[in-house]
Amino acid sequence: MGDIARSALGGAWTVLVGWLLPTALNVSLFVVAVWPSLRRARGHVRLWSEGGVTPLSVGVLSISVLLGLALCALQNPLYRVLEGYALWPNALYSRGCARRRQAKQDLQDRLTLIRLERQEREGRLAPDDTARLTALRGDPRIARAARKDRRRTAVQRALLRERLARYPVDDAQLAPTKLGNAIRRFEEYGYDRFRLDTQVMWNELTGSAPEQVRRQTDLARTNVDFFVALLYGHGVVVLCAAAALAAADPDVPLLLMAIAVPGLLIPVWYRAAVSATDEWSASVRALVNTGRKPLAESLGLLLPGELAHEREMWALVSKMSRLPHHERAAALDTFRAAPPVERPPR
Repeated sequence: MGDIARSALGGAWTVLVGWLLPTALNVSLFVVAVWPSLRRARGHVRLWSEGGVTPLSVGVLSISVLLGLALCALQNPLYRVLEGYALWPNALYSRGCARRRQAKQDLQDRLTLIRLERQEREGRLAPDDTARLTALRGDPRIARAARKDRRRTAVQRALLRERLARYPVDDAQLAPTKLGNAIRRFEEYGYDRFRLDTQVMWNELTGSAPEQVRRQTDLARTNVDFFVALLYGHGVVVLCAAAALAAADPDVPLLLMAIAVPGLLIPVWYRAAVSATDEWSASVRALVNTGRKPLAESLGLLLPGELAHEREMWALVSKMSRLPHHERAAALDTFRAAPPVERPPR
């Protein structure tokens, strides 16, 4: 039934679930917890006692649709703030990148220590790895984490690899936040593997990729959009509730609840958004892997049989799309498909 509904709604499904639904939840929370204190005055009672249920529902629905569409239009700036690219002072940005770089290195060292200790128990430890094992055991930060790691099950240790996979391969691509790195890892995937700059060639890639793969990418991003919209909406509700404490005759217990509960849930929604990028990453990886050949054909190119030549071809294509024309772009002729042979008329 869900697949039928998604198919029927088409592209509207991503807007409905990703932005309108969480906005409706936040507006409802505001109406229930904050609005009564703002409406209180002499001779007035609560909003739901003044009017019927129907006018209130229509108002909530209308405001939710308008705000949800506005958030959808502003999704790029909203994401950039959470990723650490916008409104971050340089000092805070550099400090955040340093913390994420250290966190990534710690995860790598912990996984390396787990692997080396397993090889040591099995008697397969190479002589060259002995010094590395000793150094990791002597690191106080790694040693503290290792005591917990030794009690972890195989599944729990796999979660460490999952956390490490949420970082980009190249340390130069690190962002100052967890969400920024979780998104950056699949933004760099095409370039790291094939030298295909998906940020530059995104429209061409999605336009030529198989419909099912392209649809999976849109649906996977919807999950992240949902938590991002919920996070921002909770932040606005908390601010409004704090401001409403200064209103005449506020409902203090209700307002304190409106501040505490959404405030505690904001980190939860952020972590949920980071986790939801796993499916988004997998869909983009599939988009790159399966969409390269149709993309090459749509550009009039032949996909080389050797990976080194393919990386050279996509590097040229990406540069030609990003930079002004240069005579060196003629090197792309090597990969161009031969024009069709015109048959003489009978």
